[in-house]
Amino acid sequence: MSATRYDVIGIGNAIVDVLSHSDEEFLQRQKMPKGSMSLIDEKRAEAIYNAMGPVVEVSGGSAANTIAGVAMLGGTAAFVGKVKNDELGHTFARDIRASSVAYSTPMAESGPSTARCYILVTPDGQRTMNTYLGAAQDLTVDDISVDEIRSAKVLYLEGYLWDPKRAKEAFVKAAGVAHDNGRTVALTLSDAFCVDRYRKEFLGLIRNKTVDLLFANETELKSLYETGDFDAAVEALRQDVSIAVVTRSEDGAMVVTRDMTETVPAFPVERVVDSTGAGDLFAAGFLYGFAKGLPHVDSLRLGALCAAEVISHMGARPERNLRDLANENGLL
Repeated sequence: MSATRYDVIGIGNAIVDVLSHSDEEFLQRQKMPKGSMSLIDEKRAEAIYNAMGPVVEVSGGSAANTIAGVAMLGGTAAFVGKVKNDELGHTFARDIRASSVAYSTPMAESGPSTARCYILVTPDGQRTMNTYLGAAQDLTVDDISVDEIRSAKVLYLEGYLWDPKRAKEAFVKAAGVAHDNGRTVALTLSDAFCVDRYRKEFLGLIRNKTVDLLFANETELKSLYETGDFDAAVEALRQDVSIAVVTRSEDGAMVVTRDMTETVPAFPVERVVDSTGAGDLFAAGFLYGFAKGLPHVDSLRLGALCAAEVISHMGARPERNLRDLANENGLL
């Protein structure tokens, strides 16, 4: 087994979150259902941007959020995701590197522009999102660095990026490199709608051992096994995967293996302000603990703490330093 350089390397959609405060009238004028997430084309993206007020731009995307969380906990981390050589592409690269995450995916010189998610926040704290996936969907096997993949203890794959054919090929290549070097391959199911589209393929990845560690929330897990019975879904999962982490919002989380189940409660928060990024940061905490060889239940507690921090404020990135927070709570 070759030496490790990273605790975790993630592959996912490289998206710039463009956040702006809004009112109900703006949403109505733009014909945006409040609280919705819509996929849009580039023309619509430009029209929304031109109509928005002052904005804040920050690198985003599910796996990127997770990897940034691993780095904040003190882990060594890298991210693979495609942007274009444009203004937002440079914003993404600069921002994620500022999070102490290694990022070296070559920028696209042609084709669609950098992916972005326009997030309109109304006074009641609700977020209405419009996502243009753009260049993020153009990741290929040529963007996979064999040296980087084999030097990470854990490879973390984002289910959202399973749509484009060439990205699937990149996933499979990266997983093969990881396994050839004795590494762990993790997958997050990302979204119940994503599971609905690719249930058979996701189950195939799990059952043929392409995936060693699975992350899912309760809704995604039920969708995966097409059942409304959570306990039945957990038992089916136990037969299929070596290890899985299942989050259940206010009901806490569990780790499931062939032989046992361990659970932890949700970490208490005074008020849930914005649940966006909760699953991403839970994964960050668990992956950090897993890569460092902590007991599974301690990794779950770290995940619960990270999720609690991110849901206590607006935005999908932590405002508190996660390592300091973990130390304060006796978890590191």
